[in-house]
Amino acid sequence: MRTVVRVPQELSARVPAEQRGPGLGRDDVRLLVSRGTRVAHHAFRELPGLLRAGDLLVVNTSPTLAAAVDGRIGHARVVVHFSARGDDGRWAVELREPDGRGTTRAWAGSPAGTEVSLPGGGRLVPEEPLSARGERLWWARAAGAEVREVLWEHGRPIRYSYTERDQPLSVYQTVFALRSPDGAGSAEMPSAGRPFTGRLVAELVSRGVRFAPVTLHTGVSSAEAHEPPYPERFSVPGASARLVDGVRAEGGRVIAVGTTAVRALESAAGPDGAVRAAEGWTDLVVTPERGVRVVDGLLTGLHEPEASHLLMLEAVAGRAAVDRAYGEALRELYLWHEFGDVHLILPEEDAHTEHCDGNAQ
Repeated sequence: MRTVVRVPQELSARVPAEQRGPGLGRDDVRLLVSRGTRVAHHAFRELPGLLRAGDLLVVNTSPTLAAAVDGRIGHARVVVHFSARGDDGRWAVELREPDGRGTTRAWAGSPAGTEVSLPGGGRLVPEEPLSARGERLWWARAAGAEVREVLWEHGRPIRYSYTERDQPLSVYQTVFALRSPDGAGSAEMPSAGRPFTGRLVAELVSRGVRFAPVTLHTGVSSAEAHEPPYPERFSVPGASARLVDGVRAEGGRVIAVGTTAVRALESAAGPDGAVRAAEGWTDLVVTPERGVRVVDGLLTGLHEPEASHLLMLEAVAGRAAVDRAYGEALRELYLWHEFGDVHLILPEEDAHTEHCDGNAQ
């Protein structure tokens, strides 16, 4: 059984790092570094000194969408969370209702047979559940309006109850985000990349760290019940696949920036561990039983104890390492969620390198 920890409410990051005080930037967050069960505490700006020339950071270029839109079902107010655009033009959506605090709660009704009025005269008709696992997300067809235009003109980023206030969309874009030609993007920010700044990326490159872009458009996650991830669209370009294989052949380390990058990369890997260009939809769930074939390390945020993402962390680092790291994060009052601190998992054989001197526990 996994060690169960409770995250105190006060450890939820309520605002981005740059809004916590004058002169602070995105990279003013803490960095928990674990190599096996050995843990060290750093500032995120120290990342270039923790990596090696020849290391490869795999980053997600998906932009974040203003995916929350106010709507109505009859006279009742609802909030539509747009999760993903399907190949047939429909959208996977979740219907929620305002909670009176600027955020939302699960909608009590069933989407079946309903019609949602959207701003600008559009309509949204849910047609069928996205998955047999439940009826939280539905495939819905829009009429009378182009969803991309509705999101652009009337949408806002999805916000959860632990945050203090609404934020502009720019706060949710990472330095790696690239606009998609078809307007696709992530319903929720690929948050592991958020602390990076242009200056930090330049310093990493100057030290011989390389970058490989992949894309995975993240869908909405449930605020009420942690679920395995739904299928998501991804793309691993041929140039990135060749770079990953080349780094591995040279003995370098492949470090994913975010669980989304792991899912994309592992979806493009064959049983032999070779990565090939790939795109489409992935339903891969990385678990300790499945393991990882390509990734040597992972930079990620701090996830809730019940989140399915922790299974991926265990696949990379092992359960004992994850339990130790999360225990230390709680003890040292690290901040959780998309605006919080970050966790760098490196291979256990690095546990006695000079990088841990003076900081390891």
